[in-house]
Amino acid sequence: MCAERLPSNGIRHGLHLLASNVRLHVFVAQEPGPTLLIQAGIHGDEIAGVHALEELLEEGFAPKRGKLLICPVMNPGAYRARQRRAHVRGAYEGLDLNRSFPGDASASALESRLAAIFMNLVLTERPALVCTLHESTKRYSRDVVPSFGQTLVYGVEPMPEVIGRVVDLLNANKLNESEAWEPQHYPVATSSTEVIVEATGCVGVCVETWMGFEEARRIDMQKEVVRHFMTEFGV
Repeated sequence: MCAERLPSNGIRHGLHLLASNVRLHVFVAQEPGPTLLIQAGIHGDEIAGVHALEELLEEGFAPKRGKLLICPVMNPGAYRARQRRAHVRGAYEGLDLNRSFPGDASASALESRLAAIFMNLVLTERPALVCTLHESTKRYSRDVVPSFGQTLVYGVEPMPEVIGRVVDLLNANKLNESEAWEPQHYPVATSSTEVIVEATGCVGVCVETWMGFEEARRIDMQKEVVRHFMTEFGV
C-alpha cells in the first residue's frame, strides 16, 4: 500500500501499486456490499476509458456500499506509446496484455508478469463484476464481424441480465441514434475477461465506445457506463 486515508464520509481510500507504475485505487464503504473492479488502459491507444476513470477519481467518485477497485491504466507502457502494445523507444515490441492472461509471474515478458498480478488480484478479491473499458475504430454492425463500437461485450450465455439493463439505461440517455448501444455476445477464450470469468464466475464485460465520436463525448459515455454498473450492483 502506498497511501491510505479516511475521508470525512467514512469511506476508506487506499492507493496501491500492483507493479512499480500500475496504480490501483481501493475504496471501501462503511456499509457492506459486493466488490467491483473497473479498469482501463489495457490497450494504450484506447484512451477514453483511462480519462474517464481519472476524471471520476478527481470528482471524488466513491461507493456507497461494498468495495470499489479502480485501475485507470493497466498497461502504462502501451498507454505512453498510445499503441495497442508497449513500445520502448522502438526497441521493445510488447505483447497484447489482453491476450496474456492468466500470465506467469516468472516470465521474461512484462505483460505476462502483469497478467499474473491482475489474476492474483481477482482471485484474492473475487469481484462480482470485472468491467474493462475499451474503444473500437469500427462502429458495431451485425453485418461486420468483428466490430465493437457502442457495445457491451460479454462472452457467456445466457447474457447476464445486468448488461441488458445497462444498455437500456444508456440508450435512454443517447443524444442521437448514432450513439445507440447494443449488447454483443463475442466470446474469445484467450481474452483477459474470459479467463477471469472462467476462473471466478464473476460478471465480465468489455465496454466499447466508438472512436468516431469526439474524445470528450466518449469519455462522458464511459463515465456513464461505470455509474450505471455501480448502481445496478448496489455499490
